[in-house]
Amino acid sequence: MQLLDGKAISSQIKFEIKNEVEAWIANGGKKPHLAAILVGADGASETYVASKIRSCEEIGFTSTLLRFGPEISEKELLEAVEGLNNDADVDGFIVQLPLPKHISENTIMEAVSPAKDVDGFHPVNVGKMCKGLPAYISATPFGILEMLIRAKIETSGKHCVVIGRSQIVGLPMSILMQRNEYPGNCTVTITHSKTQNLKEICQTADILIVALGRPEFVTADYVKEGAVVIDVGITRVVDETKKSGFAIKGDVNFNDVAPKASYITPVPGGVGLMTICGLLTNTFKAAKKEIYQ
Repeated sequence: MQLLDGKAISSQIKFEIKNEVEAWIANGGKKPHLAAILVGADGASETYVASKIRSCEEIGFTSTLLRFGPEISEKELLEAVEGLNNDADVDGFIVQLPLPKHISENTIMEAVSPAKDVDGFHPVNVGKMCKGLPAYISATPFGILEMLIRAKIETSGKHCVVIGRSQIVGLPMSILMQRNEYPGNCTVTITHSKTQNLKEICQTADILIVALGRPEFVTADYVKEGAVVIDVGITRVVDETKKSGFAIKGDVNFNDVAPKASYITPVPGGVGLMTICGLLTNTFKAAKKEIYQ
């Protein structure tokens, strides 16, 4: 078993981006600027946004955080989004999910300019991705692809099973893994809460990508010998032995599955760190106007 170490891989990617940014600025390029909108005080969102801001500082980006209380109206949030759309200094921005229930996530996501949609959630970027056109790829799928590339994991002709059909991870991963390039050229099965014989389907996977949000759901009897296992899940579970009072668990029971896997991602220290790299890469592309002029 080999560990797909998100900490080591993400550190290398951030080092590479930092050097590229320094060269870009030295040649007269604009300092990349990533902004984030955070509504309310969700603990996981706070942690994630703080990590993004730290990463921006590490690699030489400018970062801006706009905070709003949970009582903000949809109209007011749309005005904030429009303000960032029209801010020439902001290259890309994200609206951290989840949002309060009285605000439509789809309405907010569709209000973000596709050219600044560095999370890759806008229908224009999703559509371009589906057609194989230049687009911002959602940050988590982007990070998973980078893990496969840097570990030189063969994907062509393999059976990839994706558990979960979310528009953020499961659906785009299923599309990306079947495209006619590397990583890709897989035969893909996408599974979900209504799938029958889930365990039997997972047992046929050469590459198993798990993104369903249920801690330690996948055990060894779901996994065939030698499979590549990518765990996207991240859930806080009460653990009184921890100083924080909770432990971070993935969707895969790591200790149970690891002995059967050829490669496996840990949680924490796996895909989550790669997600931030995807966001930083997309922001740098936005600053260089690689996708949109």
